[in-house]
Amino acid sequence: MDLQEIVELSADLLGAPATLEDRDFHLVAYAAHGDTIDPVRMESILHRRATEAVRTRFERHGIARATGPVRIPADAALGQLGRLCLPVRWNDVTYGYLWLLDDEERISSAEAARALPLCERAGLLMARRARERDDLGWRVADLLSSQPDVRAQAAAELAESAAPEPPLAVAVLRTDAPVPLNPWMLPHSVLPTLWQRDHVLLIPSGVAPRPVIDRARRLLEERGAPVRAGLHTGSSALDAVHEGWLRARVAARVAAPGETRTWTSLGALRLLRTAPDDALAEAVRVPGALRDHPDLEATARTFLDHAGSVQAAARALNVHRQTLYHRLRRIEELTSLSLADGQDRLTLHLSLTLAPHLDYS
Repeated sequence: MDLQEIVELSADLLGAPATLEDRDFHLVAYAAHGDTIDPVRMESILHRRATEAVRTRFERHGIARATGPVRIPADAALGQLGRLCLPVRWNDVTYGYLWLLDDEERISSAEAARALPLCERAGLLMARRARERDDLGWRVADLLSSQPDVRAQAAAELAESAAPEPPLAVAVLRTDAPVPLNPWMLPHSVLPTLWQRDHVLLIPSGVAPRPVIDRARRLLEERGAPVRAGLHTGSSALDAVHEGWLRARVAARVAAPGETRTWTSLGALRLLRTAPDDALAEAVRVPGALRDHPDLEATARTFLDHAGSVQAAARALNVHRQTLYHRLRRIEELTSLSLADGQDRLTLHLSLTLAPHLDYS
């Protein structure tokens, strides 16, 4: 008996529309019984989760700690019908909630008790799924270890059980503060883990990476966390995942909030993968005193980004060309570099490209 069958049996047993949600209020399964519906149920079905406002409102009734049925009264102002909540638990842990629309309170305590074995069965299945996900997450985390023997063992264990089909894509999602990501809301073949405060997704062949990243981003943003994402595709096997993660991590590091960068789009920023920040910072430090003049630093970056075209740079900066010529001379004085020399221009351009992404502390 799977979770969908349990929800359908519950709806038939209690004579009411039923919805099963996990403890984060994400939809797991639902079953109709008649045409009764309210905005809360409709929102859950259409968007695969309840809103944060609904979650807060329902949790005020103590459902997270409840061990038995809880009545949620109607709220006419919101169009919310009364409902019965049956906690879905296993081994004294709440894994979700079975909701029955019951505005007229037709379901008696005795009838609700008859559905509790179904809730217990659902709790067992949800606990088992959570454990399986955790086990796979730990193995994926081991693939990212700095120790080759740990990575090799994890690759061997995954190959014997749930190895994803190569070539593999590795995605990294970064948030400013640790925020949990519900793995049940991602495709089953995607293996997630949390490693060094980043969410890492191992995406198999045949699954489009972008929709998976977008889905994971929305789940994190729902908790108020801006997300920077990076993606590396084409890892040929499990033993290449570690390098794919390092590259995806660089891409996430340079992405803007709300943006997904790919390794192939980084250009010279790929150099961030080659050495620790302190070594790179010393190697590409902006020459002279240019860092003390942010306006001139921005001018130099714009000029070099436009391939040394005075006309294009002046237009981008919205200044007269004579003003730009004056600034360029000042930049040369501050850096002791010649902007007419190709090697000097390369040196300065690399410095200005990499410097914003390095930790100079």
